[in-house]
Amino acid sequence: MEKGGMRVQEARDLAEAGVSKALKAGASYAEARVQATWEREFGLKNGEPQPSVFVEGYGIGIRVIAGGALGFAATNAMHRTSVGEVAAKAVRLAKASGGMLRRPVVFDSTKPARTSWAAPETEKIESADSAWMKQVLMDIDGRVADRRAGVKLTGRIFYLSAELQERYFVSSDGARVAGRVPRVSFGGSLTAVEAGSAAQRFIQQGETGGLEVVKRVGLVEKVVEEAKAMGKVLKASAKPPTEEIDIVLGPELSGIAAHESVGHPQEADRVLGREGAQAGESYLKADSLGRKIGSDEANVSDDPTLLHSNGYVPVDDEGVAAKKRSLIKGGVINEFLQNRATARQFGVESNGAARAVAFDREPIIRMANTFVEPGDYSTDEIFEEVKHGVYFKSFTEWNIDDKRLNQRYVGLEAYLIDHGELKGLVRSPVLEITTPKLWGSVKARSRHMEFEAATCGKGDPMQGAPVWTGGPETLLAGIRLGAR
Repeated sequence: MEKGGMRVQEARDLAEAGVSKALKAGASYAEARVQATWEREFGLKNGEPQPSVFVEGYGIGIRVIAGGALGFAATNAMHRTSVGEVAAKAVRLAKASGGMLRRPVVFDSTKPARTSWAAPETEKIESADSAWMKQVLMDIDGRVADRRAGVKLTGRIFYLSAELQERYFVSSDGARVAGRVPRVSFGGSLTAVEAGSAAQRFIQQGETGGLEVVKRVGLVEKVVEEAKAMGKVLKASAKPPTEEIDIVLGPELSGIAAHESVGHPQEADRVLGREGAQAGESYLKADSLGRKIGSDEANVSDDPTLLHSNGYVPVDDEGVAAKKRSLIKGGVINEFLQNRATARQFGVESNGAARAVAFDREPIIRMANTFVEPGDYSTDEIFEEVKHGVYFKSFTEWNIDDKRLNQRYVGLEAYLIDHGELKGLVRSPVLEITTPKLWGSVKARSRHMEFEAATCGKGDPMQGAPVWTGGPETLLAGIRLGAR
């Protein structure tokens, strides 16, 4: 990393010193995470360049257990005196709150990791500059402006960012982990107008890796394809069927449903009530493991080890080696996302779900890459299963309640299915459904998988974590749709 970023030996020395100071101040457990962030962002609005963004951050966060409670403090003053003061502060905060807890905080006995890891990259992320990002965005804009994609786009907002996070983690029970995460992210908003009707599409793409990500995901082509789709959507006039039908969720809809109605309610801290006043609650309880919530075809996982994924985190921010988590297996609530403290309460081992987005944020339970598992059907075979139905290829809006029980998705590019064939666009079909009904209706899944980048919000202060959502074409049986 450039000047102002991670200095490896300094990071190790200060992290070790922070842990040592915390233990001497009375902590029964201590961890220190040095984290450096480097980011460059460039934007276009209707073809006009926007101010560039340059971000650099470097600091240390120290978390302890003392008096049966957690304490956390951070600083960007990277010298031993300040680190020692922050360590002592974290211990004081923990001791001050210990008497207010119903039960003491205890971590599980997960074996700590001792490793170095880095997301693979072929074109170093540090090579990204405003000129390169501008060229990428101008190429996209030049292909969709002035009806070049077949539709009038009255609003075109594009942002491209290159980010690098480096971290070094030490814990008093033996973890020693160094990690490097380069990432390229794109965000776009398209507003289309045609014959008195308007439509809006938000696009997010991102992967870990270097500058090669732009070509690997086919970014330019994806945005052009989205613009062309909006032109078709605005010409659609057919209303969705009102009777009970089968529907097919494309990978984008499968992914957002998996993230919102499975991933979030199966975060163990949310199940235990910690997030109630912040990001919401869960319809599940601590004794919900083993509960049948869906059909035998309902299988949803979260996997932080997927190479190139937006949520690639092979070792979490508690020094635990991450692994694939089977959240719903054969329709059964199989496991929750756990950190070391919640794992102890549930009598299991952490599955490596603790993440922090910056040095001054505590690690909390987060998703990484949440998706519906692939099935045995080809995409064509999925459609052939439907005599009369609707295919949701993309959505324009969604919402879900705080307990992740009632949800609503409005289709953007959606097609009528007639005896296995797509017969034309349907205007704004609305899927309003409960979580048990959604997953209980899963009849089949294709082998074809796609992923979308997203930023998942949680915590106070807010932590926006990069993730993937995705899945196959997912067939739901016996659904009634609404219209907007």
